[in-house]
Amino acid sequence: MFKTRLISGIFLVIFAIGFIWAGGWVTLGVTLAISLIGMMELYRVFDFHKSPLAVVGYLSAIAYYVDFRFNFIPDVMMIILGMFIIMMFVYVFGYPKYDAKQVMAAFFGFFYLAVMLSFVYRLRMIPDKGLYIAYLVFFCSWGCDTCAYCVGKLCHMTIGNHKMSPKLSPNKSIEGAVGGVVGAGLLTALYCSIFASNMGLKGNDVVVLSLIAAVAGLISMVGDLTASAIKRNYDIKDYGKLIPGHGGILDRFDSMIITAPIIFYLANYLLA
Repeated sequence: MFKTRLISGIFLVIFAIGFIWAGGWVTLGVTLAISLIGMMELYRVFDFHKSPLAVVGYLSAIAYYVDFRFNFIPDVMMIILGMFIIMMFVYVFGYPKYDAKQVMAAFFGFFYLAVMLSFVYRLRMIPDKGLYIAYLVFFCSWGCDTCAYCVGKLCHMTIGNHKMSPKLSPNKSIEGAVGGVVGAGLLTALYCSIFASNMGLKGNDVVVLSLIAAVAGLISMVGDLTASAIKRNYDIKDYGKLIPGHGGILDRFDSMIITAPIIFYLANYLLA
């Protein structure tokens, strides 16, 4: 199992580097594909992933992403409102086929996956430094997760640790969380120091980005635990089997979902 997970992890890193590096339509298309698969996994939990209600969610996600390239909608909120209204039509005129939880899950899935993950593409498209800042999403999510795991294991074998959320995720510790946050900040500091000239960084920008990474790393744990909470509520082990040793898209990209918009807004605001 560990070998399978390791090999899959290596391929995921290569895949992430590649589709972010490509930019443009490739980054947009891959991010959309990840969003759609994640939406399908979430909709499957609520048992409507092949229904007209789900189709409304999928088509809304496609429209939302395509609009990034063509700007055919003057205000993106029109897509979100349009999706919501159409879902109400499906709910009302299909009654009692769907219950209220499924309709709310349909809208939640669109916003949680499609809208929030779209910030990976939006980060990539920031002029000049977008390529390098987009990679911070992976440092803050996967890097934080790896550092938290290593520090948590080390503390468990030496000084002991304190459970962070014993009922939801008994293997996660406060010590591991601290290690993950610090690790995300240090990894980002090293990364930004190496590529400072490419990123056009000046003054205290490296320090600012490291602090952003630390904050995003902390918040990424909430993203991880959110996906875990849904699984606990519905008594499932994994969201899917797409990624050997890891599960589905939501099992591997759960922390990125909430990290990407945090980095986008903090980076835009603090590095303006």
